[in-house]
Amino acid sequence: MTAPKLTVQDSVSFDPLDMRNYTLEKLPTLPAGPIMEMVKKVGVPLAVLSFCLFHFQFFEIESFAAQTKVPAANCYTMLGIFVASIILWISEAIPNYLTSIFLIIAVVFSGILKEKAAYAFFGHPVMILNVASFILASMLVATGLAKRLALKFILRAGHHATPVFWTFLILNLVLGAFINATAAKAALLMPIFMVISAIYGATGGDSRNNFARNLVLQNLLGINVSCSAYMTGSAANLVAASMLAGAGAQIFYMDWFVALAPLALIVLGLGWYLGVKFVFPVRGGENRPTIEGGLDRLKGELDRMGPVSVNEIKAAVIFLLVLGFWATDKLHGLSATAVALTGAGICLLPSFSGLPKIGVIDWNSTDIPWHLLMFSFGAYVLGGGIKATNIVGIGINNLFNAMGLNGDPNKLMIFLIIAVLFNYSSILSQSKTARTMIFFPIIIGIAQNFGWDVLGFALPMAFLINQVYVLYFNSKPATICYLANHYSSFESFKYGIVMQTVVLLCLIPWAQYVMPLMGFDSKLW
Repeated sequence: MTAPKLTVQDSVSFDPLDMRNYTLEKLPTLPAGPIMEMVKKVGVPLAVLSFCLFHFQFFEIESFAAQTKVPAANCYTMLGIFVASIILWISEAIPNYLTSIFLIIAVVFSGILKEKAAYAFFGHPVMILNVASFILASMLVATGLAKRLALKFILRAGHHATPVFWTFLILNLVLGAFINATAAKAALLMPIFMVISAIYGATGGDSRNNFARNLVLQNLLGINVSCSAYMTGSAANLVAASMLAGAGAQIFYMDWFVALAPLALIVLGLGWYLGVKFVFPVRGGENRPTIEGGLDRLKGELDRMGPVSVNEIKAAVIFLLVLGFWATDKLHGLSATAVALTGAGICLLPSFSGLPKIGVIDWNSTDIPWHLLMFSFGAYVLGGGIKATNIVGIGINNLFNAMGLNGDPNKLMIFLIIAVLFNYSSILSQSKTARTMIFFPIIIGIAQNFGWDVLGFALPMAFLINQVYVLYFNSKPATICYLANHYSSFESFKYGIVMQTVVLLCLIPWAQYVMPLMGFDSKLW
């Protein structure tokens, strides 16, 4: 049945085509369910109990006593800190940044890391790259360049469903190169896809349709999967790159892009096809706008921005130069951190010596999530403690000895086991960085243990870092998109679990057949 035609004037109290109605501050607060409330209540006691069980050695782990790298007591304590931190991060009994602060204190007080070594992680190149990237992303948002780009893309394709879906998917891939904060991408795109949903007959709540379900869920998929295409796409990607470099497997920006960007595009294409054809079929009148003059409202929003400003031009030039240097890092040898920091410095540069202002924004216009940086700081210190005590390597050896895999390892089977755990663990997790901190030392340790190429084994796994879209609490974009009220938790789970499985099925032939053509030693059999 064809949806009835509506006019803009049909809604008096709420204008579904006003982008200002869809800002983050106007979204409803999502209360924690009874299960999460219970998990939060037991989080701290369970974390303290877990730490005490290991720290005071209530049971013996023979391999800790057998190793000679550090005192056995350090291994027990570090394992206790690790388990307690994971419990607190997953349960969110206290804020994640506070967990990081306490684990840093615990690592220092226990003597696992010296103070100078622990605090030096705050100055880690990836931490500095994060700060610089957030400044550059703030420049794009503050100048309006990102919004103008998004509106121009959508206005070219808004008259039919298929071009709309593909425009958003391509837009997500483009923005993934510029904005490494997924929540910022969601906040930028949500007003636009909410207005498009309204134009196609869905305003959320009781007024839902499969077009809007697909549009919002595919945007959620695109926001996350597009991160996988770029080494700088998310903070967790940078953590993985740093760990690879620490293991002697240096990864360049262009290597990451060449290896994973085509796979990201394939996954997004499959996400569109499976979504509109099978999971939530879009048929009949849902393929075309149902509100007359709806796209004119978006055009009016673009017109109100006026002509392209000087600051937008400067922002575009600065970021294109940064991207250019990132993409050619093999040629000049400049690190991504140094390039990003240079770009951030230029975009903040004020007027001086009577010269016109070169920069674009000032410090007060930057949106740097320091709580996220403190969380990352703690994650790095945790990784440093794990490396110092080698508890992950010891655990891997024990596990593979128990499974009988140390003698004649089946690379495909091991890859599949770790990939399944890494992929689907996101359903229970709320942090990409925490999952990366847990799994990547294991992934790297396995490759080193069996003498496999570390980069060839670990880089395909990096594609799984950002698969965080199954349930509303799996990531900030998942929460933001869920609050748009265009789908239920079950519908999110249905689409998300299909796409996670598709990613896993694509990853194995990609690692076996495609990445070797790009020069990676990633074959699994």
